[in-house]
Amino acid sequence: MTTRMVLVPGFWLGAWAWNEVIPALNGDIDAVAVDLPGQDGKRGEAPAQVSLADQVAAIERALEAEPADRRILVVHSGSASPGTMLLDKRPELVDHIVFVDTAPPVDGLAFNADATSDATLDEMLANEQEQYAFRDLTDEQLERFKQRATVQPKSLVTEAVTLTNDARHNVPVTVICSCYTAEQFQDFADQGIPYLAALNDYESVHYIDLPTGHWPMWSKPAELAALLNEVAVDE
Repeated sequence: MTTRMVLVPGFWLGAWAWNEVIPALNGDIDAVAVDLPGQDGKRGEAPAQVSLADQVAAIERALEAEPADRRILVVHSGSASPGTMLLDKRPELVDHIVFVDTAPPVDGLAFNADATSDATLDEMLANEQEQYAFRDLTDEQLERFKQRATVQPKSLVTEAVTLTNDARHNVPVTVICSCYTAEQFQDFADQGIPYLAALNDYESVHYIDLPTGHWPMWSKPAELAALLNEVAVDE
């Protein structure tokens, strides 16, 4: 059986974010990381005017690029939005979806509908309430992140997710819980918190704890790869 695994980076990140994970994946996994439109430039460049549909198309191309018996989609952080829209558009194209410290959005949700400017990593770094997200990153990793982080276009931050196909709920889901525990993820979903409430709509959801910060692909790449390997062999 051939397995194609498409890894999608979150805000401010390009395909390079998965460089430490891919070598630790099983050799029989055809793994590819995606550069999402609007996040594929260099730090300081003016971002392109892009839409979530543009990012959905990039994920779709990656999933279809090579024939495979099984396709696994791995989305991190903000890429849950285009990843879930892809699932809505082409549920038959994904056999399993993994949300890395994130969750599928509900229809109509925007990351920040009131944003008036592009989102930058510098703003997050300056927010003391967000410091837990950087837990376990070395100084070298954080510096590399700062140097390579792109600007997140406002168009992607303010655009609402559009979902119409309930067939997406039939695709098995794994949630890798890093900043918060699996118990907290489920509790927040049960409370109806918009960023997590949709988890209750999926037929099969498996929660896994991987305690660290928001970027386990750097802070715990071997452990994250091991969990993805388990998903790849799970029937």
